[in-house]
Amino acid sequence: MANKYSELRSRMTPQSQARAGAKAQTMLAEMPLNELRQARGLSQKMLAEVLHVQQPSIAKMEKRTDMYLSTLRSHIEAMGGQLEVVARFPDGAVKISNFGDLGPAASSLTS
Repeated sequence: MANKYSELRSRMTPQSQARAGAKAQTMLAEMPLNELRQARGLSQKMLAEVLHVQQPSIAKMEKRTDMYLSTLRSHIEAMGGQLEVVARFPDGAVKISNFGDLGPAASSLTS
């Protein structure tokens, strides 16, 4: 019989709980677009309807490794988020601000 996660967690040492929590936060902080969409409780069809495109366009975009920032921004905004571009350097991170004025979110995912 399967154990409940809460029961398993209660038997873990505080150090193990902290490590598991940190690993979970790391996993949640970085994920591919398809996992992000699923975590937001959206299907490809639902997202396609918001963006006024066909579902295969969503599937195609989620497989891409290269795309326009405006395309990515429209996808993120359709999920209720906001896209920020951050450059990370050994001495700190800088949010790139000139992408805030890209104009209205692109409605085409074929870019």
